[in-house]
Amino acid sequence: MHINSIKSLGDSQSQTIRKFQLVFGEEVMGVTQIKEWFNRFKDGRTSSESEQCCGRTQTARSAVNVERVRNLVMADRRLTVREIAEEVGVSKDSAHAILRENLNINRVAAKFVPKLWSPEQKDLRLTLHRTFWTPPTLILGF
Repeated sequence: MHINSIKSLGDSQSQTIRKFQLVFGEEVMGVTQIKEWFNRFKDGRTSSESEQCCGRTQTARSAVNVERVRNLVMADRRLTVREIAEEVGVSKDSAHAILRENLNINRVAAKFVPKLWSPEQKDLRLTLHRTFWTPPTLILGF
């Protein structure tokens, strides 16, 4: 049963509400909702599908801006989200979304690091750590 089919039969709004309540029983949508849909179809709407919204386009998360953020972070991992946003010319929320969703980068210990490291990167990190780390016992002479 569809509001548009009932409306096209010439039923009034109250008749449409009663028919919906008879057909769907306890699971009927609210009266206010039925009235809203009835009026939409009465005003010329032909489908219950969502209409395309005229919202703002997402220019802030364009490929150009994503690349600019990637280059900034790789050049200096100590940048804050605010500094990145100012440099690229986007909002702080957009800069954060680019870092998290597009580049898959988290902020850890005041630096931006890739969230998912490859096995080679993990091995290199471990090798460098072992090369440059000196146990405290050697430093203190124990």
